[in-house]
Amino acid sequence: MFDRKHRIAIVGTGGIAGSHARAVQSLPDRAELVAAVDVDLGRAKEFAARWDIPATYPDLTALLAAEEVDLVHLCTPPSSHVPLAVECLAADVDVYLEKPPTLSLDELDILLAAERKSAAQVACVFQHRFGSGAVRLRELLVDGVLGRPLVALCNTAWYRDDEYFAVPWRGTFDVEGGGPTMGHGIHQYDLLLSILGPWRKVTAFAARQARPTQTEDVSMALVTFENGAVASIVNSLVSPRQTSQLRFDCEHATVELEHLYGYKNPDWTITPAPGHDEVATAWSTDLPDVASGHSAQLAAILDAKSAGTPAPVALAEARNTIELAAAIYASAFTDKPIHRGELAPGTPYAHRMGGPGAPWSQLGRKGTGAPWS
Repeated sequence: MFDRKHRIAIVGTGGIAGSHARAVQSLPDRAELVAAVDVDLGRAKEFAARWDIPATYPDLTALLAAEEVDLVHLCTPPSSHVPLAVECLAADVDVYLEKPPTLSLDELDILLAAERKSAAQVACVFQHRFGSGAVRLRELLVDGVLGRPLVALCNTAWYRDDEYFAVPWRGTFDVEGGGPTMGHGIHQYDLLLSILGPWRKVTAFAARQARPTQTEDVSMALVTFENGAVASIVNSLVSPRQTSQLRFDCEHATVELEHLYGYKNPDWTITPAPGHDEVATAWSTDLPDVASGHSAQLAAILDAKSAGTPAPVALAEARNTIELAAAIYASAFTDKPIHRGELAPGTPYAHRMGGPGAPWSQLGRKGTGAPWS
């Protein structure tokens, strides 16, 4: 039995907002959509009509003045996340913040400071942590069933054509925060981090292979973890056969996931090491059937709100992921390994994912010297 319905507003009614609306409507006994907000009020009204939302507003300030809301889903472009989230926190309204939560590590620390002054909290959209497969994997590692994690692979091999980057804010450090390292692969390596825990050191490479962007369209990283595990991470937007893959080689089994934008139980496979057939039984026994996605994370957020406990994937936890993103860029652009904690506040790659600029910022396609606009 749930305590009450939580009143939810969606701010920013572009493409990802539909996933948020669908998540709210999947929990009809626990949540209701009461308002949609967009600087394009016509678009907000169209969105509201599609999802049966009773009120629309042209900006967050108008929403907060007119409505009592329990949770604001921020689905706006990344450059607006911090000021809008700070405004919600000042009004003591909880936030569910789309990825990437901030453009930089310094911005995340600004949000953390605002959160400390507020009665509200911010949960970051890292929904792949909440599918039943990921939950079971974490349980089996904690219980020692899988033994120590040794090696992991994390591949986000996606495809985005030039037209995708015609949207002005895409493919920029100052508005989107970065390329696939920030805007695409972050979901997969956040799941990786939720399994393996704090990382220790990263050595990375990034390139602009084909797309007309300021940012990379490919990055690769080798990461070591505090628990001794090692992992490789690939983020690509130039891969025609799209896939999202994670593999965890542990002492007693290999656990693999392959999907694209969201997974279900059949997307996982487990291969026991010789002499450890019991691992397969431990994996499958009474395994719930929960797909990854916004609905699963939203349910966990509402559980936390009802219990008065910290939000799942709160800012302090998400910092581990954002710091890894910053370190990948810092390592790739300086050609040096980066340790966790090395990117001090105010330093170039804490201030901006691209630091002082990508190595190709003054070059054109394939190094011709003609800068891209």
